[in-house]
Amino acid sequence: MKLCFKVGLYRQGLMHDLSKYSPTEFFVGAKYYQGYRSPNDAEREDKGYSAAWLHHKGRNKHHLEYWIDYGLDDGHKMTGMKMPTKYVVEMVCDRIAASKIYRGKDYTNSDAYDYFIHSRSHYIIHPETEKLLESLLLMLKEKGEDETFAYIRKEILKNK
Repeated sequence: MKLCFKVGLYRQGLMHDLSKYSPTEFFVGAKYYQGYRSPNDAEREDKGYSAAWLHHKGRNKHHLEYWIDYGLDDGHKMTGMKMPTKYVVEMVCDRIAASKIYRGKDYTNSDAYDYFIHSRSHYIIHPETEKLLESLLLMLKEKGEDETFAYIRKEILKNK
């Protein structure tokens, strides 16, 4: 919420991840909480899938997985749809917050970018969405949170 507020996404900050209070997600979070990684990973290891994640990503537009659909070409294979800019920005805020939580005192501005680079090979993401996400995370790594958020407010969200 705080990071969304910093870039001017007040409604999204207030509404961010409210599905986590649903029984499907809340009880998994309580049961599998470890503090250093997502409880969904532990649920996935235990059950072979994460019902909480399947529920969560289908209800929160700041997750790239929400935007996967059948394409209109190439035999209708699964493809990433272009995400609206405000949700890409919310995803950046979410990745920063998650990095701060999971890395704790070891957090650096490069953590969200490093996670993106490490994970990108398995993403199904629209090329324009990927380009914007990567550029904002790289800016965060190189210039820090204050300068990145100022740029987002001034240049990325100015007409949104």
